[in-house]
Amino acid sequence: MTDYRRLIKEAIRARENSYAPYSGFFVGAALLAAYEKDGEPLIFTGCNVENAAYTPTNCAERTAFFKAVSEGVRAFRAIAVVGGKQGALTDYTTPCGVCRQVMMEFCSPDTFEVIVAVSEDDYRVYTLKELLPEGFGPADL
Repeated sequence: MTDYRRLIKEAIRARENSYAPYSGFFVGAALLAAYEKDGEPLIFTGCNVENAAYTPTNCAERTAFFKAVSEGVRAFRAIAVVGGKQGALTDYTTPCGVCRQVMMEFCSPDTFEVIVAVSEDDYRVYTLKELLPEGFGPADL
C-alpha cells in the first residue's frame, strides 16, 4: 500500500525549491519507485523550473522522473503532485499532457497512481489510465 501522506509531504517540501518567477505557480512532485533501497521507499522529488523563453520550462513531475531515470531507476508505483499560485495550495494540480506522456513511457497505466493534493489529508488518487485514457506508450510500437 502506498503511503500517500508521506509522498504528499515530500511533494510539498519539493515545491519550496520551485523556480517560477513568470507564472508564480509553484509545483512539487514526489515519485515513488517500484522497489525499496535498504528497506526504505525510494522517492525522487522534483519542482518546476521556468525559463524566460517558456518552452525550456520543465515541470516538477518530469524533473522527478528524469532524476530517477538518470540514477538508473525505471519502474514506479506512484507520484504525488501539489501546486498553487505564490506557493499556496488551494486546489488540486494534475499533471500536464507532456508529463502524462512521460509517465506512459515508464509506468503501467492500469496500476500507476497519481495523487493530487491540497494537503496531507485532502487528496485524490487516480490511475494513469484515468488521466490518459488512450495513451500511447512503448507497447504501441
